[in-house]
Amino acid sequence: MTPVTFDLDRAWQVDARVSLRPEPFGALLYHFGTRRLSFLKNQTVLAVVRSLADHPSARAACLAAGVREAELPAYARALAALASSNMITERTNPLFSARVIGDQRDSQHQEKEDSQA
Repeated sequence: MTPVTFDLDRAWQVDARVSLRPEPFGALLYHFGTRRLSFLKNQTVLAVVRSLADHPSARAACLAAGVREAELPAYARALAALASSNMITERTNPLFSARVIGDQRDSQHQEKEDSQA
């Protein structure tokens, strides 16, 4: 695993090859490409990870999840560990989140079904 310098002010997302399963303690993440398993230790870090694609930066995702400024270094370390294991990846085009692209695909699929009906 290569150390990753984590920048809270950059746009991040859960890697497309990662499955996220919520658990009472937080969540399990499984990367189908690397076959690695990671654990999220609480619901707040789960909320941050789930919302990364919806925010312009990891800092914005943290703040939206209720993380206080004083807690940001701990969350940055947790996100850095996820980045170093490829569970999360930097978004190259922060204007388009994976969720927005997925919504567009769903919309196109629905339009196609409607036109065939």
